[in-house]
This record gives sequence, structure tokens and C-alpha cells, in this order.
Amino acid sequence: MDFDLTERQAFFRDRVRAFIDTEIRPRVGEYKKEIDSGDRWQPLDLIEGLKAKARAAALWNLFMPPGGALQHVDESFAFEGEQLTNLEYALCAEEMGRILWTSEVFNCSAPDTGNMEVLHRYGTREQKDRWLAPLMRARSAPLS
Repeated sequence: MDFDLTERQAFFRDRVRAFIDTEIRPRVGEYKKEIDSGDRWQPLDLIEGLKAKARAAALWNLFMPPGGALQHVDESFAFEGEQLTNLEYALCAEEMGRILWTSEVFNCSAPDTGNMEVLHRYGTREQKDRWLAPLMRARSAPLS
């Protein structure tokens, strides 16, 4: 069995690893301070800033497989993200799993990922516009 990574697999894994090493790992202490001093139910400034950097680096919503691989997907609704295969994403998720809060920076944390997958696959266009679009951008959806 060949366990060598393809260029694409190594490319995304290495980019996620480098982002974590340069942007996230050096801020672990800063994260702890912010989480200890604030309201745990409010977004953290640190994470929100890192989200913008991850999105700008095209390391955003990595968990969603390519649209053609999913049944029931309305192709007219463009999912924002790289659309990695499950194997490509698994390599990135392994890197993200080394620091507890890292997946949130890449907009790849539960429960949002599961909700996005269900909405993308089975949601109506109205549901996608109302709920999926804000989740893809890591923004709160309207409550009503």
C-alpha cells in the first residue's frame, strides 16, 4: 500500500501546519489570558483576528468535500471554501487537533461543520441563504 501523499494533500497539510506554527502556536498564552478574563460565550478578539487571516490565506471551510461528490447538492449555491476530499481534510484536521481551539480559526469546528454539511446537502435555497451563508462566513445567523 502506498502511503505517500499527493502534492495536493501535502500542500494543504503543510499550509495548515505553517499557519498554526506562525499564527496560532505563538498565541496560546494570549488565548488563555483572553479566555480567563472575558465572557466565555462571546467571541474572542484573538480568534476573530486569526479567522480573518485564515480566510485571507484560503484556509477556510476546509471540511466540505467537493460539490460533485455530494448527492442532493444544489450547485447554484456556491459553498465558500477549498472543498478538500475527506483524506485531504483529515491531514489538515490532524494538524488542527494539536491545539484545542485551532479548528475554530479555520471555521472547521463542531457543531458548525455538521450543520453546514446538512444545510448544503439538504437545505432549501431559502434555508441556505438564511442559515448556511452566515455559517460559511463564521457569522451569527438571525435568530428569528
